[in-house]
Amino acid sequence: MGCITGLANIEIDEHKEQALAAAAKALAHPARVRILRILTRQQGCLNSDLVGELGLAQSTVSEHLRILKTAGFVTADVQPPRTCFTVNQQQLEEFRALLSYL
Repeated sequence: MGCITGLANIEIDEHKEQALAAAAKALAHPARVRILRILTRQQGCLNSDLVGELGLAQSTVSEHLRILKTAGFVTADVQPPRTCFTVNQQQLEEFRALLSYL
């Protein structure tokens, strides 16, 4: 087994690299991965339901949801006094497609 001598055949796409890194950063915590897993199996979920399921403080769950929302992985439907969170399937599919870039 030897080293390659050139990188001419390696595709470089800075946009894809940045998008993949940002998405990976948003998913870089086990609680956020668990939130996405829960939400992919539900039609929608309230913050309070997630708090009970995760066993984390409400403020901690809210911060994880904020990060996932900022990254586009979840959407929030505000129905005062509640907010229903759902997975943004399009963003999840885009992330899966970005993984194939590796």
